[in-house]
Amino acid sequence: MMKKRGKTLLAAVLMMSLLSACGGGNGGTTANGGGDSSASPGAGGGSGDGQSINLRLYTYGTEEAYNWNHTLRAYEESHPGIKIELVQLSEKGDTQEAFKKLDLEAASSAQMDILMFSDPAGYAQRVALGMAEPLDEFIAKDGFKVEEDYKVDTRLNGKVYALPGKFNPWYVLLNKNHLEETGLEVPADWTWAEFADYAKKLTQGEGASKRYGTYFHGPQAGGWMEYLKLMMENQPENADFLKADGSSNLDDPNFRKTLELRVRMEKEDKSSVPYTDMISQKLAYRTQFFNESASMLLIGSWMNTEIGGTDKVPLNFNVAVAPFPKNTPEDETGLTPVTTDYVAVAAKSKHKQEAYDFVRWYTTEGQIVQGKNIPAWNQVGSEQVQGIIDTILSGTKNPEKVDKKSLVDTLMVSKASAIIPPASYQSEVYEAINEEYEKLILGNQDIEATIKNSQERVAKIIESNQK
Repeated sequence: MMKKRGKTLLAAVLMMSLLSACGGGNGGTTANGGGDSSASPGAGGGSGDGQSINLRLYTYGTEEAYNWNHTLRAYEESHPGIKIELVQLSEKGDTQEAFKKLDLEAASSAQMDILMFSDPAGYAQRVALGMAEPLDEFIAKDGFKVEEDYKVDTRLNGKVYALPGKFNPWYVLLNKNHLEETGLEVPADWTWAEFADYAKKLTQGEGASKRYGTYFHGPQAGGWMEYLKLMMENQPENADFLKADGSSNLDDPNFRKTLELRVRMEKEDKSSVPYTDMISQKLAYRTQFFNESASMLLIGSWMNTEIGGTDKVPLNFNVAVAPFPKNTPEDETGLTPVTTDYVAVAAKSKHKQEAYDFVRWYTTEGQIVQGKNIPAWNQVGSEQVQGIIDTILSGTKNPEKVDKKSLVDTLMVSKASAIIPPASYQSEVYEAINEEYEKLILGNQDIEATIKNSQERVAKIIESNQK
């Protein structure tokens, strides 16, 4: 039975589509063949009639971050008769903008073959809307298991609707110059208590010129919720606000501990950039770190492509990397949130086998060809990982300023907690908890009230979506 959220979202998408008179092929910028699919050679046709098959790939990923021209050209050269047309849904890689455009395209008559989703909640929602084709039959024919072949298990309700591309564990970027000035070592294994201590010691000055020990880029508008699960995410099981069965996990004591950590660092230690500044000034995490306004930045390793500085964001100091902190010294090292691209076959595709073939290639060999991220594919060895890191850093402006050993060591030790299949109502849960946190951090309620209100609101969301 389709959940209420899915029905509401589908109706909204269809209504927006009608109001905007959205037509096929207008959802984003096309590249690598570009233009309307109806004008593309072989669109809708097959190689049997001498024409190439045109597959449309919808993505939020930019050329700078994904090396699309090189990657897609490599696939086309090794697969004669297949043409991949790139539809870039956001020129700046904005995932929210991309999702809106993707939903409009899905409700139109546009040709869609391959889809990329940026996060578990967005992936689950669009699976509930019927946008993605189940891949289980294709996978069975290929003879592998997702949970064995990849570091991320993408199953939803027992079925696979996407394969994971990149493997981006979260880590901590550190201003190595600031560490040396303060007499601090680059940590190879540390706890949240030590992280908070580092942040306090790294904080200097007052007023507009104050340098903070760290910057938390969330939560905001129901997004960047990783920053409200800090002491839950480094656990092997139940690392999210919801459990695998869709029930609430807000009675986990580590949820309370995370709230206590955030409040203490901002209100007592004054070592983290105030939440009000982040919201009112629309602060950017890159600017906060690379402009040296904050000495440490907890972020995902998609930053590998920028860690050595870029034309837009230059690097003027030395950078080191540390693993995601853990709760106690006895905890396992390296458990961390992991982001990936969920690469799916569109349910409306007329070339599902060819689309699946690309998805499988892209999430395996294609990740190595792309050379921009550590793959989620388990067949990639440590030497290949180091080679990819060398390639990534060589694309930055000042790779010599990066402590490569700390980066390699951190990436090699990182591992994902057990993946919890996202519920179709997960975004509603995120929004509710975000709103309650804002009341807390703005001084309108205490931690007890925040936990109680969050639990009650989430319980209602779960109940309404299970009817």
